[in-house]
Amino acid sequence: MTTADDPHPRREQEPRRERLRRRAATISGVTTSLLLTMAVGGTIASDTGRALLPGWLSSFGVALGFVVTVAIIWRHQYPGLLTGFALLPPVLAGPSLPALIALAALAASRRDRYLWLATGGVFVTTAWTLWLDTQRSVPGSVLQLPFGAQEGGPPVDVPVIAPVLFAVLLTGIPVAVGLLRGANRDLARGAHARQELRDEVARKDERTRIAREMHDVLGHRLSQLSLQAGALEAGAQDNPETAQNAQTVRTTSRAALDDLRQVIGVLRDGRELGEGSDDAAAPVRPQPTLGDLPELLESSRKSGLTVHQTILLDDPSTAPEQLGAACYRVVQESLTNVLRHAPETPVWATIRGGPQTGITIDIVNPLPAAPADAGTGSGSGLTGIGERVAALDGTVSTGPTEEGTFAVAAWLPWPQQT
Repeated sequence: MTTADDPHPRREQEPRRERLRRRAATISGVTTSLLLTMAVGGTIASDTGRALLPGWLSSFGVALGFVVTVAIIWRHQYPGLLTGFALLPPVLAGPSLPALIALAALAASRRDRYLWLATGGVFVTTAWTLWLDTQRSVPGSVLQLPFGAQEGGPPVDVPVIAPVLFAVLLTGIPVAVGLLRGANRDLARGAHARQELRDEVARKDERTRIAREMHDVLGHRLSQLSLQAGALEAGAQDNPETAQNAQTVRTTSRAALDDLRQVIGVLRDGRELGEGSDDAAAPVRPQPTLGDLPELLESSRKSGLTVHQTILLDDPSTAPEQLGAACYRVVQESLTNVLRHAPETPVWATIRGGPQTGITIDIVNPLPAAPADAGTGSGSGLTGIGERVAALDGTVSTGPTEEGTFAVAAWLPWPQQT
């Protein structure tokens, strides 16, 4: 479906138009071939001219023509096979039109020596069919009348060159049509590839611009925050609690800077999080794992949350990297969501599972009496949780419950090692 805002409204219509055009061409081609085959069969049955082939063999050629006519429905799927099959009826005095139709499909799909061999075969069989036509009586011949034969009169001698020239014309038309269609298809594919390349360049330019702005704005502010936290920590040696809080802020801001560098690398270079970089001066932090969950929960406590944790995991060290990172990010975003919207409420975090059952994550907190100021949050955190879980074929539910709590419940499968 296209809308008024779609900059390319014809892109989705073109395949449908192409299918309709092919269907119409197939119906008309099959119908014409069937009528021509019936006409040839009637002519052979009633012809009183010179019979160059036994009657039973000509009848077999006509019957084979009916089979080939139906088979040209699949000419685009098997153009070479059907072209070779369609050469048999004309040799046995059957119609050559199915061979000409199959040749057009072959010319549209390939331009190698097989096409020219098939073209030669169709030309020879078409010329043979036309020459057989000149040997029939006047009522059953197509080429007799143009060369002076009279209705009901005796047949005339048609020059041998005439069937050859007509065969050249009849063979050249489908070859030209097929080559033109193939060239148009190649041009369309080339245009599509160029458009995709332009779109990719535009996306890369936009990613680079966003990465530059993030580096200049967020990087600068996080660096300032880390420096100020370090200064506060150094000046608060006589107050251990203030020094501890300042150290937490400094550590968190430094980790945020590292995460920001990874995100900027994804935007700028298109690499995945955790992949290496060509810049040796900017090492990439490894992806978090299930073993980092206790540290994450402890960090949340230092940020002011009251966290009650239950972690029951079998063989967490063997978890695939993507699974560990996804679980970490789900818990991290859930805790961030609580810290932003309900910082005064306690949190119950339960993470359990193993290779046989997958990982189940439950993050629950009571709904606050009055919502806290959410600041400038975009509300995309829960959406990000859903996307991460869906990427691993897991399930997730978020929202208020009947017990007056807000719950994030996720399950992620544990891929079996092969």
